[in-house]
Amino acid sequence: MKFSRKTAAFAAVLAGVLVAGTACGGSDDENASGGDITLTVDTFGAFGYEELFTQYEAAHPGIKIEHRNEKEHEKVYVPKLLQYLETGSGAGDVVALEEGVLTSLRGQADKFIDFNGYGGAELEANFIKWKYDLGKSLDGKSLMALGTDVGGLAMCYRTDLFEKAGLPTERDEVSKLWPTWADYSATGAKFQDKVADTKFVDGPAALYNAILSQEAPKNGNYTYFDNAGAYVADKNPAVKTAFDTVNGLKDLSAGLKAFTPEWQTGFKKDSFATMACPAWMLGVIKENSGDAYAGKWDVASVPGGGGNWGGSYLAVPKQSEHPKEAAELAEFLTSPESQIAAFKAVNALPTSPQALADPQVADAKNDYFNDAPVGKIFAAGASTLQPVQLGVENVSVRTVFEDILIAIGQGQLSAGEGWTKAIEDGRKKSE
Repeated sequence: MKFSRKTAAFAAVLAGVLVAGTACGGSDDENASGGDITLTVDTFGAFGYEELFTQYEAAHPGIKIEHRNEKEHEKVYVPKLLQYLETGSGAGDVVALEEGVLTSLRGQADKFIDFNGYGGAELEANFIKWKYDLGKSLDGKSLMALGTDVGGLAMCYRTDLFEKAGLPTERDEVSKLWPTWADYSATGAKFQDKVADTKFVDGPAALYNAILSQEAPKNGNYTYFDNAGAYVADKNPAVKTAFDTVNGLKDLSAGLKAFTPEWQTGFKKDSFATMACPAWMLGVIKENSGDAYAGKWDVASVPGGGGNWGGSYLAVPKQSEHPKEAAELAEFLTSPESQIAAFKAVNALPTSPQALADPQVADAKNDYFNDAPVGKIFAAGASTLQPVQLGVENVSVRTVFEDILIAIGQGQLSAGEGWTKAIEDGRKKSE
């Protein structure tokens, strides 16, 4: 399926007019017997696809979509997915892949369909070039995955808690508080002096990854692995700078590991007042905070300048019994129109130039975040974002560093001990 005149049906669906597209179905036997095809979609976090699923089913009466969503990514979703791929069964027909996970799988193209066999080559113009290219296998022959979003950076904060601390609450004034991470730390100290029962920041992971994404372009545009794939965490100043900066903020941190149940419930317990938030994190914040916190969160600029952290892809495992239908669904979900819909639902920043230029994105405001001009904050610079080189074992090594930062915050290790352990444990994961 191409995103062109041949997929005008999809555009019509998103415009609210249900138009029958090219007939979709399973095997001839299934169509003859009138049986429905069930496509399972596996995601993590918040992708904003619920309404899109409903629209797709309405336009394709023979298709039913089962959505399996895991909130915890690294400790639950990824191990399950890798097990399914290894055993050859159990994976969804369409699976979401965080960019680091995709990188680790680019050498295993045989486990996924090639979208080039389903019109994927004609979709290139619908994606920022580097995002499209990173969806290819290592040898460049197979288009393994299609991009869903990119991760421009900002800082999210609780206006009510800032008011309680006697700090400015208007986003432009808040942005002026922290042009640098040192200024952010100083603001946190002022906050902590006034509000003892809430920590200034959620935990080390989001801050660490945000700072690392800012420092990487200054240091070869890579983190734990250089462009040749060699493990260089001990030599790369970007890693040490991010590690040391986050350790310097540990007294202001709630010490929560992102995406764990404790972190998720912390949103409703006023456990923290700020968190580094790439565009996709806004949907996560809304989902975990709930309606009672609408208007209490806002979005300011991130200290230290911009950055690009995160973003995901959709792929179709070869084990799918319905690869054609699954490919068509994945292409629909990553079309410019669907990326606009996902942005409106959960602030997933489009990777489609057409979507980024659309007024629904460029001029968007997010009512949950106090009418923050998220189009201006995130979309304006999205087309200039650049990818950071990730190694095959990036996710494994990143998890090592995140866990050790938490251990340091809990007093289990000194900063020096933690750095040494992170470097050595990361090296073992890379081997």
